[in-house]
This record gives sequence, C-alpha cells and structure tokens, in this order.
Amino acid sequence: MSATDPEPTAAPPPPPPRIRLTERGPLLVDGPVDLLLPDGTVLHCDRPVVAVCTCRRSRRYPLCDTSHRTHRRPAPAPGPAPAPGPPSFPPDGSGQTPG
Repeated sequence: MSATDPEPTAAPPPPPPRIRLTERGPLLVDGPVDLLLPDGTVLHCDRPVVAVCTCRRSRRYPLCDTSHRTHRRPAPAPGPAPAPGPPSFPPDGSGQTPG
C-alpha cells in the first residue's frame, strides 16, 4: 500500500434487530431472521417482517397464522355491573346514527 492510498474503512455494524410487541398478537421481527427452535433446528425466514406466534394456537408454530384472532376473551370477573352508557344506535332500531 502506498502513502496516497486511502485507509480501508470498516463496514458499519448492522443495526440491532427490531422486534415489535403487539398487544394481543405475535411478535413482529424485522427479517430476514433465523429462528432457533427448542429442538435445535433453525428456521430461516426471508420475509421482511416475520410474525412469531406468542399464543401457541398457530398450526404453523412458531410462525403466526392469526389463530389468536378466533379466541374469545374470557368472561369478565363477577362484580358490580358497569354504569350503562348511551346506546350506540337510536332506539328506533334503524341502525343509523342521526346526522
């Protein structure tokens, strides 16, 4: 290397992986990603965003198949009933709001 050659620059480090937590759904992982399964196998996913199941209902586990959407919420705990709010539709049964 001569004195006029520029110093080779190191490549910048890759950004850290981004994982988004959803309220009642999967973990969204920016891909591509390798998922290491409990049995030691590696599942390589090339998608730009990989949905990882957290409810364990998926038929494609560990990948999400949106099975969490069909699960019903548990009944609320017994206790005093909440105060009734205004009806969402007019009492005439038309199903349309005024205006």
